[in-house]
Amino acid sequence: MAHQPSSQPRLSPSSDTEDTSEMSMLLAPRLAYFAGVARTEHVTRAALEMNVPQSTLSRAMVRLERDLGVDLFARIGRTVSLTPSGRAFLTHVERALAEIERAAEEVRADADPATGKVAFGFLHTMGSETVPGLIRAFRADHPRVRFSLVQNYGEAMIERLRAGELDLCLTSPVPDAPDLVARRLDEQKLRLVVPADHPLASRKRVRLAEAADETFVTLEPGYGLRRITDDLCKEAGFRPRVAFEGEEAETLRGLVAAGLGVALLPPPAVARPGVAELTVTAPRAVREIGVAWLDGHPDTPPVAAFKKFLLSRRGSLLP
Repeated sequence: MAHQPSSQPRLSPSSDTEDTSEMSMLLAPRLAYFAGVARTEHVTRAALEMNVPQSTLSRAMVRLERDLGVDLFARIGRTVSLTPSGRAFLTHVERALAEIERAAEEVRADADPATGKVAFGFLHTMGSETVPGLIRAFRADHPRVRFSLVQNYGEAMIERLRAGELDLCLTSPVPDAPDLVARRLDEQKLRLVVPADHPLASRKRVRLAEAADETFVTLEPGYGLRRITDDLCKEAGFRPRVAFEGEEAETLRGLVAAGLGVALLPPPAVARPGVAELTVTAPRAVREIGVAWLDGHPDTPPVAAFKKFLLSRRGSLLP
């Protein structure tokens, strides 16, 4: 069937990425119409099934063929049949529409108040005890809410928050950024961890300045605890000599137990042999723990419920 020349330039198969995006925008609204007409092979019947005016459907099919530059249908009155090109196109269209429907079902399921999903990030040091306890307590009233859990250091979690990969994250220090909302929930005392045979090991308390000549093992730059360690040592009047940098607090404890240095760390979930953990009396050695989320982003019901639960734990977040 002949068509009138289009005033719009036809997109060629060799189009670049920008042209491909333009083609997608042209085609997307018409794909469901095309599938309906292809299924019924009758414009009037398809229009009734899809509850759209017949004229709208006919015009949409003409424009679709014009934009593609191929005939999808052979027409006899209101009855149509697919051309070979139309059948090939239908295979891909049905696959694309099925994928869109699956995506819609997934996002609807994730937003369901009873069975939806929360993407929740937290620090490695909160993974063994704090977060499992929080989720257990929350699920007492929301037993079917699902969680996607991500352990990482603070800056990496903030980036994933901004990328839309996380709904909420527990982090330290509590971030201060214009695109984020952050609430302080608790604070955690840090201890100076020394080898069991260290001269300070028999002490219960220590001033951090007494460790000025020690070799430190720390987390890598970019970790919140590393920044806190550097700041506390500076406040105590020295810059720590760092021998080893790692990504996980319990690995650092192992290095301390092996006699490779000392470290400022939060309390362990389970006591580690081979080390002594000393209270730091000066400066005040704590890290603030807070929850953060993107400002202005609407919450699904399960995310809103978990956020409310976390905020209710102010002052009692940590075991």
